[in-house]
Amino acid sequence: MTVTFLLFFLLIIWSIPSTHYRSKFRKIVYQTEDWKINIKPLFKKEMIALFGNMYPENTTYLKTRNFYRIYLAVYLVLFLMYNVAKSTS
Repeated sequence: MTVTFLLFFLLIIWSIPSTHYRSKFRKIVYQTEDWKINIKPLFKKEMIALFGNMYPENTTYLKTRNFYRIYLAVYLVLFLMYNVAKSTS
């Protein structure tokens, strides 16, 4: 098993819960429980909420945002490691 394959496998495994986390975050940001929020391409408010502090009093938003930031950071690190490993092999 090569490092590239292992990193690719980790990327696949890590991406499985991403739809759940993004859905949870988007429902808080757009203040809705409608399932259609998952398929709408609304990014501006989501990006502002991810990198800013849209609802400072809402502890659920703050916890979810911070968790989602960490999740995406790990995803980015895995992706960069995979790209480096792929280009060197």
